[in-house]
Amino acid sequence: MKLIATLLATAFIAAPAMANLDGAKLYAEKTCNACHGADAKKPLLPTYPKLAGQNAGYAEQQMKDIKSGARNNGQTAAMKGVMHLVNDEEIKAIAVWLETLQ
Repeated sequence: MKLIATLLATAFIAAPAMANLDGAKLYAEKTCNACHGADAKKPLLPTYPKLAGQNAGYAEQQMKDIKSGARNNGQTAAMKGVMHLVNDEEIKAIAVWLETLQ
């Protein structure tokens, strides 16, 4: 019973913290815009993905996989240098914001 109460309390604490994060602001602050474009539609290089409208769950998982090293290919090299600057809540906020873009 105590475990359930702890889990519920943690969920309620984490949700408001994420709600206060501004994905658009984080996207710029964490330098995502340098490679993926200010609007997430015009990447610096044609091999970089357009992120506008991307499914939030997919984008979040890709960022986490790059950060952890689970995703490790030529396309991830540039991202590895900045992913240490982004925590899981910020990743989620950025991903949710990207999904809202058209």
